[in-house]
Amino acid sequence: MIKVFFGGSRKIGRLNQAIKGRADNIIANEYLILLGDANGADKAMQGYLNEKNYRNVLVFCMGNVCRNNIGNWETRNVHSSRSKKDFDYYSTKDVLMGEEADYGFMLWDGKSKGSLNNILNLCERNKKVLVYFSPTRNFYTVENEQDVWKLLEHCEPDLVRKFNRVLRIGERIRSKQKQLHFA
Repeated sequence: MIKVFFGGSRKIGRLNQAIKGRADNIIANEYLILLGDANGADKAMQGYLNEKNYRNVLVFCMGNVCRNNIGNWETRNVHSSRSKKDFDYYSTKDVLMGEEADYGFMLWDGKSKGSLNNILNLCERNKKVLVYFSPTRNFYTVENEQDVWKLLEHCEPDLVRKFNRVLRIGERIRSKQKQLHFA
């Protein structure tokens, strides 16, 4: 069964018709949706999938309790040795979703480090990601370093430098693709 990792920025709280149309394609193909429990894009997609009465969803949560599980779907509770609930803590579940997924579908505001990190995690695993970039309201297919840099051309240069410094964009993708002999 094909698995799609859905995620996105917490600042994106509503789905437009273009996003819903892509979600409808996933639903029509009966793919398993791997979905987080955060507010924002995760919660908005949960609401839409619940409206559609779509049951082929697995919600990933940190710890024993989900922050959001609108459709009362099956859950995967992920545990971490980290006590501080920060970026590294919550990215633990995101890494697992990226490993299990065949594809990604991300809603990105161009500012969220977590959503960009999910895109990079999927690219490192040579998996395609459909990115809805909310500032331009366009979709981009991202599957390699070149695609990532094309997407980042639409972001503020200061943010791109910060992302590259913090997330080591080029280094991560380039080294993984060399290991896979795709570069």
